[in-house]
Amino acid sequence: MEDVGVVESRERDKDGKEIRKQLEIDFVANQGSIRYYIQSAYEIPGDSKWEQETRSFDKTNDSFKKIIIAERSMKPRRDDKGYVTMGVKEFLLNENSLEL
Repeated sequence: MEDVGVVESRERDKDGKEIRKQLEIDFVANQGSIRYYIQSAYEIPGDSKWEQETRSFDKTNDSFKKIIIAERSMKPRRDDKGYVTMGVKEFLLNENSLEL
């Protein structure tokens, strides 16, 4: 089953007033009791785009796998938070891509 996920966040604006924000996760895939959070991005050219793509992952507060799929071909890699990034070709052509 697939869904789009919404994660709520409480942050402070420039005046210190608390505001609620809703962050989106592009796909939430459930396989039995296992869940995968998947973000898709055309490209991730720098830190600000990386932060934009992972902000909702940071707010989920669980240990399910979090995957970012980019348009360009790239071998799967895992960052220090455990987020996996890979190219769409590698994701689609490897039947075990959710387990990498």
